Amino acid sequence: MTTSNYIGGKAGVGQGPEVNVVDPSNGKVIRTYRSDDGQSVEAALDAAHDAFPEWSRATPAERSGILHRLAAELEAVAEDLAQAETAQTGKPIRLSREFDVPGSIDNVAFFAGAARRLDGQAAAEYSADHTSVIRRQAIGVVGSIAPWNYPLQMAVWKVLPAVAAGNTVVLKPAEITPLTTLMLAEACERAGLPAGVVNIVNGPGPSTGESLVSSRRIAMTSFTGSTAVGRHIAGLAAANGTRLHLELGGKAPFVVYDDADLEAAVRGAVAAALINTGQDCTAATRAYVHRSLFDDFVGGVANLMRRVRLGVPTDPETDQGPLVSFRQRDRVAAMVDRAVRDGARAVTGGRAPGGALAEGAYYEPTLLVNADQRSEIVQEETFGPVLVALPFDSDSEALQLANDVPFGLAASAWTRDVYRAQEAARSIEAGTVWINDHIPIISEMPHGGMKSSGYGKDMSTYSFEEYTQVKHVMSDLTGRAAKSWHTTIYGDI
Repeated sequence: MTTSNYIGGKAGVGQGPEVNVVDPSNGKVIRTYRSDDGQSVEAALDAAHDAFPEWSRATPAERSGILHRLAAELEAVAEDLAQAETAQTGKPIRLSREFDVPGSIDNVAFFAGAARRLDGQAAAEYSADHTSVIRRQAIGVVGSIAPWNYPLQMAVWKVLPAVAAGNTVVLKPAEITPLTTLMLAEACERAGLPAGVVNIVNGPGPSTGESLVSSRRIAMTSFTGSTAVGRHIAGLAAANGTRLHLELGGKAPFVVYDDADLEAAVRGAVAAALINTGQDCTAATRAYVHRSLFDDFVGGVANLMRRVRLGVPTDPETDQGPLVSFRQRDRVAAMVDRAVRDGARAVTGGRAPGGALAEGAYYEPTLLVNADQRSEIVQEETFGPVLVALPFDSDSEALQLANDVPFGLAASAWTRDVYRAQEAARSIEAGTVWINDHIPIISEMPHGGMKSSGYGKDMSTYSFEEYTQVKHVMSDLTGRAAKSWHTTIYGDI
């Protein structure tokens, strides 16, 4: 039995039902903990409330210094973080070492600098008799819920902009992937972050999560996860009038025009569809390809997918590991099976592998064709290593199809024509549009969606819009007891 929480600067054990952390590559339990109940959540909220006054009044330089030390602490345990991330999620160790962990550390380092730049509008006289000043202030205690696909990165995306802006946080990671989030909390302590600024509770969403986000003691809820759960959380937040930030599902289009570099598009599609075994809300899931290139694109993608090496996640040669759980593997498999029954064809993949990999939650890289635009596999988030390819005949049709889903998180357009690229960037309804690439993110630029993919931004200084309040302070310049506007009330008295 191990710790389940980190509250007020101390690791602790919950009092709720036991939860197993399972290695999805072999189904073996690697950790068991007691989940946190409402009592633990209240204790975490107490700690966050107690820490808020001092932390919110710390100078930007003081907060920045601690966050710089946090980046150094994480760098010192980077390999341990990578191993733990791979163990609990099944993602290839190469991805953990080269993407998840360094990306998380870079995000911490970015916010360490950004903490010193909470910009507001310059003081000025917008009324002849007054000076107006804009203050940007911390909101209070933030209740955050992070998903299981990128446990460390999503914890960092939740915690760093909040605390850099002077807030305190109670974070609940996904109950099946808590390990690196608790390691992050330990690093916060070593870096000198005051007790109670960052608190971690663990357990299932319907119990631990709802206890947190339904509390009237939080000033803001930040959630990353499925659209369905996000809508439920929005209802809980609305009941309390709680500020809300949502990063929800995606169904990213991958638009290949007739002048595209075909090799680049093929390689880009496979990489973007299979990253993190497809468990990425920005992953390429719908490839719309000009009919003149369609057959060659399908053949190229299928050939490259067949060369992707499934294997043990800890092996540096492994390209794709298992999905995060058997439940998720079965969900993806069921969606593909329904698509095939409805007329789609699997060019490659479409099944769980046998042999030694059968004991894990593996699923083969899958390319589907002949699916209908209105079908489930095209319209709904799959969250697995599945790409659907569909042809188009005109630029306008491509953009119409790209927008013809409820989601709007990310997209890409592949073309050598600068005018086509600009039209795609303008017209595609998505929070991020890549041109001739798909997936790269950087700490300096925002991440967030449109439509059913949520609202609000992670990363970049734009995220401070989510985690701060703008206050207008207006000061009289005249020193007169009788103000000119008083005549609207007093007349000539």
